[in-house]
Amino acid sequence: MGIEIERRFLVKNEDWKSKVILSEDFSQAYLNSSVDEWATRIRIVDNKKAFITLKSSLNGFTNYEFEYSIPVKDAIELIKLSKYKITKTRYQLKINKKIWVVDLFDGSNSSLKIAEIELNSESEEIQVPLWCGQEITGIKSLSNASLAKTPISQLSLKDRMKIKES
Repeated sequence: MGIEIERRFLVKNEDWKSKVILSEDFSQAYLNSSVDEWATRIRIVDNKKAFITLKSSLNGFTNYEFEYSIPVKDAIELIKLSKYKITKTRYQLKINKKIWVVDLFDGSNSSLKIAEIELNSESEEIQVPLWCGQEITGIKSLSNASLAKTPISQLSLKDRMKIKES
């Protein structure tokens, strides 16, 4: 079974940039609009590889996630057909032998920078870097699927923080 356990944080400054080991450009689209059900995501990475992903929240920071490679040309067509899209650059960082990612969003979400770390268990202890700000794990209004439907430019970060998962 595909399980993803992650924690997410707002990024408060640029101090993370010196730790970057890889960057990739992502184009994503969502084929459904409800963030309370399974999300069906299409993703193209660096215009070279593409995936379809089925994702559903189990609790605040654990998700079911099933991801499959698909032809890039199919992904391009599916993204064209979707109303809900985002683009971002993902930076991978290695910190304390763990891989962190920082997503810098483009377009209507361009003011947003989010850091994520995948965990081996919900109880795993991590050292949160000083450049991470407020933890946003489990806030559905800041999920990529929500941001594709309602970009940050349409709803203030303060308002989004009020819409926490119940």
